[in-house]
Amino acid sequence: MSLLPRVLPRGAWSERAPRLAIAVWLAACASAVVSAFLAGVAAAVPGSVVGHGLAGLFQMCAAMLSGGSAFATTGGRLAMTGSLLIASWAACCGLAVLLRARRERRRHALMLRILGRPDDAIGATVVEHDEPVAYCLPGRRGQAVITTGALRSLAPEEVAAVIAHERAHLRGRHHLLLAAVETLVRAFPRLPLFAQARDEVTRLVELLADDVAASRHPRIHIAAALVRLATGRAPAFTLGAGGETAITRVRRMLDPKAPLNLRERLAGVITITALLSGPAAVALVPGISVFLAHHCHRLTMF
Repeated sequence: MSLLPRVLPRGAWSERAPRLAIAVWLAACASAVVSAFLAGVAAAVPGSVVGHGLAGLFQMCAAMLSGGSAFATTGGRLAMTGSLLIASWAACCGLAVLLRARRERRRHALMLRILGRPDDAIGATVVEHDEPVAYCLPGRRGQAVITTGALRSLAPEEVAAVIAHERAHLRGRHHLLLAAVETLVRAFPRLPLFAQARDEVTRLVELLADDVAASRHPRIHIAAALVRLATGRAPAFTLGAGGETAITRVRRMLDPKAPLNLRERLAGVITITALLSGPAAVALVPGISVFLAHHCHRLTMF
């Protein structure tokens, strides 16, 4: 896992394929959590149980937790309990992150109903505010929001490009990706991988939304809009078009790099597959060894 920041450096191939890069980061995070969970399971459950069938595996897990298994040593029960605690803690943190975000977004949506006015011409809610800001408020009734300051600063074609950027966030449900990495940071704050994944996924979803908008609008319009919105700060629990990454994204819009070729994309897919399947494969090695040894022995008897 410590090699991942070298595989996905800033300004490298991740900017040429942000969707694939997001998938790699999420797969790395999932691999780390699953590895910790399966490490406890592997330490608690003998390889012979796995080798003789999944039904026996489930029976063993239940028996170990109840203390009725012949293999239920103190170390085994502690390992299994540790695995369950990891999964439970991650689930609780995820629920807390989602509930907090939902509460804040509902509060902000209520404010928009009072202070904002829908503008069907641009497809967004307009808020009276001098600071040029454009953002989207995710949720069941997600909406793009833009201030009057932004409307005064941007040309009509730039406004259209910005709204396309925000709607790309809504359609892609990027807030759920950010919630996932925020959950891991909250659950395991001492692991640098998760903190860096949060920073990278936050950056990459903006690049991805830029690319979606650029498929429908000229890049120069997106770049010009980003320059004017660079100083704007979107409210918490929303996704804004401006922000700290705006200037670097302007350069990317004006000087686009060639997309990844087939071999590079295939390498990314293989990396994701390895990250997701690796922990399970390692955990099953003892059981598979027992399974092969048992059946090979039975074949030699014939």
